[in-house]
Amino acid sequence: MADPQAAAGTGREPLDAVALDRLFRQARTYNAFGGEVGDDTIHRLYELVKLGPTQANSCPARFVFVKTPEGKAKLGPTLDAGNHDKTMAAPCTVIVAYDMAFYEKLPVLFPHTDARSWFADNPEPELYRAALRNSSLQGAYLMLAARALGLDCGPMSGFDRDKLDAAFFAGTSIRSNFLVNLGQGDPASIFPRSPRLPFDEACRIA
Repeated sequence: MADPQAAAGTGREPLDAVALDRLFRQARTYNAFGGEVGDDTIHRLYELVKLGPTQANSCPARFVFVKTPEGKAKLGPTLDAGNHDKTMAAPCTVIVAYDMAFYEKLPVLFPHTDARSWFADNPEPELYRAALRNSSLQGAYLMLAARALGLDCGPMSGFDRDKLDAAFFAGTSIRSNFLVNLGQGDPASIFPRSPRLPFDEACRIA
């Protein structure tokens, strides 16, 4: 970990307490949302998300920002009962998905070497692991970017993936990973924060 004093004046100073609270300490999973998520905000959000690192800059995540009545009508039947009403009421729901053929973009995304050949002939389980791992990273970047832009998040995995993929990705190599509701979170909708593992149970310094 960098020494904060050594970083002073370099542009790499630690974020202040307000920023850390927004991104982590006070950030919660909300179950009810208000407000709006405009298209301009969605574009600003992706411009941040796309900068996060992935393996070989593979960027396998694909995002569908569901906010229209037509989109919600397709999404609704795929949701578990416990997630249906809050998701239908949210201003925007992001489908965080991944492209199993992500390697086809590598000649553009990683042009200085033949990175496509690192993946193109791999068996499907290996491609799945790479796509899932890196799209999950990108989904986490999305939540941090959303919080940085003043939005609240409600990530969830309670949906029928086969139904959702048929509704949104039929005939493609794209598969769903998880969902994130976005908007202005209602503080009354959050539960008490659950415990987290202490450092000594989750970490070691080798």
